[in-house]
Amino acid sequence: MRRKVSDFGIQLREKQKARRMYGVMERQFRRYFREASRRKGLTGGKLLELLESRLDNVVYRFGFADSRPQARQLVRHGHFAVNGRKTNIPSFLVSPNDLISVREKSRTKTYFRERAQILGSASPPTWLSLDATNLNGTVTSAPERDEIGVLLNEQLIVEYYSR
Repeated sequence: MRRKVSDFGIQLREKQKARRMYGVMERQFRRYFREASRRKGLTGGKLLELLESRLDNVVYRFGFADSRPQARQLVRHGHFAVNGRKTNIPSFLVSPNDLISVREKSRTKTYFRERAQILGSASPPTWLSLDATNLNGTVTSAPERDEIGVLLNEQLIVEYYSR
């Protein structure tokens, strides 16, 4: 049975939307998809789990940044440590029980002092635990699909790569 051209277009748009949302280039996105398809469970859900586990996204979800691009920049500039080690790689995949904290040197910056006041009312997703006063947070578990809350149809992305 032949597919309609419009089905391909819809799948492509959904994939491009996910790429833009997470700020990932095509080659890296393809690598995430291959990794998700190797893991047990639904490929689309595992793909979103991998994308959500990126350090730049976790920094955004904690509320340390207003957008994912801003979180990416903050990570690139070395403002965060994962389990006490300075990490400036936005694509670093965090695991459950990882501690993400603003580095001591960065806490003196005006941005983070103001951010500490804003974070008092922030409520990160249930798979993250935030300590706003100490400017750190813990990944309590891997994100589940229903906890992610992203308006994406990951099944279309799986269909796109399965053609």
